[in-house]
Amino acid sequence: MTDKKTTDAAPRRPEGALRRGWTTGCCATAATKAAFSALLSGNWADSVTITLPKGEKPAFPLAEPCLEGDFAEVGIIKDAGDDPDVTHGAHIRARIRRLPPGSGTVFKAGEGVGVVTKPGLPIPPGEPAINPAPRAMIEAVLQDVAAAHGTHPDAEVTISVIGGAEIARATWNPRLGIVGGISILGTTGIVHPFSCAAWIASIHRGIDVIRAAGQTHAAACTGSTTESAVAARHDLPDFAFIDMGDFAGGVLKYLRHHPIERLTLAGGFAKMAKLAEGHLDLHSGRSQVDLGRLAERAVALGGDAALATAIRAGNTAMEALALCTEAGIPIGHDIAASAQDVALTESDHRIAIELLVYDRKGHLVGERPFKK
Repeated sequence: MTDKKTTDAAPRRPEGALRRGWTTGCCATAATKAAFSALLSGNWADSVTITLPKGEKPAFPLAEPCLEGDFAEVGIIKDAGDDPDVTHGAHIRARIRRLPPGSGTVFKAGEGVGVVTKPGLPIPPGEPAINPAPRAMIEAVLQDVAAAHGTHPDAEVTISVIGGAEIARATWNPRLGIVGGISILGTTGIVHPFSCAAWIASIHRGIDVIRAAGQTHAAACTGSTTESAVAARHDLPDFAFIDMGDFAGGVLKYLRHHPIERLTLAGGFAKMAKLAEGHLDLHSGRSQVDLGRLAERAVALGGDAALATAIRAGNTAMEALALCTEAGIPIGHDIAASAQDVALTESDHRIAIELLVYDRKGHLVGERPFKK
């Protein structure tokens, strides 16, 4: 579960030092502490401070507190820092009701928080999409507040996110079988801008869902253009598509230990050219297309010296592809073959892999059939 999603145009990383932010789980925990404190004391503070798993102590102003009858409810406005997180600015609320001693903590999904419907995720079907780490953080603050007031921590915790159902459409939740809203996430409570770890964790959860559903064929694609092309080629359910983005290594290394029968690995020519040379992180800021190697490939496939010179003098991989296409050199298939070899090695030959290479318009320019 994640708040990020692959698009053809990834957000550009700002220059300079980046400001950290707070996860949805952190905000839900802060709202829970503030609401439970108010429920027990009868008063609202101006702000609330929580202690995160690694010792940080962020403070949050309260949004729209409400103390009425047997419940207290309050919101926290999420600040994701400089991360391009779709939940930045979201209004995350916690409503707390006391339960009889011994009842434990009962989590409920309010408006805008999703409910898990498929197996394979850290939370079982039927439960609110509140991940284990935020649940543990929430239970910890309930215990702390209860101890400070000399009472028991048993409570019903309803987490909601205003507009969460709309926000969820820009996440992977619908594909993972999380319906009705976003997930409450975070292990440390901190959002690290442009975090690779968050994306790779979401890839892993997608594979877990595929395996739990008994789906034997999945597709990992670098973006929406290639995904649409693969969807037209293979009749796969929506959840069988893995939003790989630039993280080919994140997919292949996880499948090495959590295999399925067949994987279609698809991407644009430039990214697959990087994979063909052994790069597992396909981001333009972390790996570059080697035009010299493309020129060498073109010559090996029958291209002349003039073609090689033109490729080396070019600016982009797509320019090299266009030059080879015009000269009748099947460089796309050559890239597909080499990329498939790399993918098979990284997955330890545990799965059969089909490799598909597309141009920017979604036209197939290279392929290799399933091979193990």
